[in-house]
Amino acid sequence: MRFLSILFCIFTLASCDYIKLQEKEAPTSEIIAIVNTDKLFKEDLKDFLPRNISREDSLILVKSFIQDWAVKKLLLDAAANNNTQESLKNINNLVQDYKESLLINNFKEALIKQQLDTIISDDEVEAYYLINNENFKLNEVLVKSRYLYFDASIINKKEIVKFFKSEKIEDAEELERQQLSFKMYQLNDSIWTELDKVLLKLPFSKENLLKKSKFIQKQDSLGLYLVAIKDVLERNDIAPLSYIKSTIKEMILHKRKIELIRDIEKIIVKDATKNNNFKIY
Repeated sequence: MRFLSILFCIFTLASCDYIKLQEKEAPTSEIIAIVNTDKLFKEDLKDFLPRNISREDSLILVKSFIQDWAVKKLLLDAAANNNTQESLKNINNLVQDYKESLLINNFKEALIKQQLDTIISDDEVEAYYLINNENFKLNEVLVKSRYLYFDASIINKKEIVKFFKSEKIEDAEELERQQLSFKMYQLNDSIWTELDKVLLKLPFSKENLLKKSKFIQKQDSLGLYLVAIKDVLERNDIAPLSYIKSTIKEMILHKRKIELIRDIEKIIVKDATKNNNFKIY
């Protein structure tokens, strides 16, 4: 209770004093709160309070700031006093290790940003894929598909179905021109897509979509679904290059980063040895 009373007095006196300080000039080094040997100065609040704040709101914010500051300092002192020297030493070592890791990582990232070659050719991607394709087995089923959904009352319904069934380029182009009439569509069947994502959009069973089919249709109360499955890849099949191209690029970049860091480390050690800044006895 005594601690809380003293702390409350510190908060109240300091907060009220700060409001007065806004009304008259005072030294920027004026103390507004003390916890043991730690001091909180008026200038510490300079960037804390928003501009054009009311007197009442500033009092609330200052009280909150001082309380947070005091509690933090008191907890730090209590923690320091209740830890053994060995424990404090371990904490300081952890802090030092963390600081060193941050400095080293920032240095490495800066060098990587300056020196890493991020241009990856299609030939390099393909070569990497051919060498490692056994590591790229699918965890999901993929399909190449076309589908669209339109209002069943649409006037040219039969024409749309005819265009969709057709393999002629001009009919595909006609569908593209009419796409604003469709509620949903995907007319490019050269792209591999996860079957689960297609199933979320279409009211067909998984079994139906796993069959290669030039045409499937289904009508509901609102419209008509048209679907064509061009190709299917099952789980554990080798993933197609087009599907994992971006992943391979990331893997190549990661490999380059590791090699660049190793080269940098070798150069640093070589230079330090040459200049007698690194010696082994």
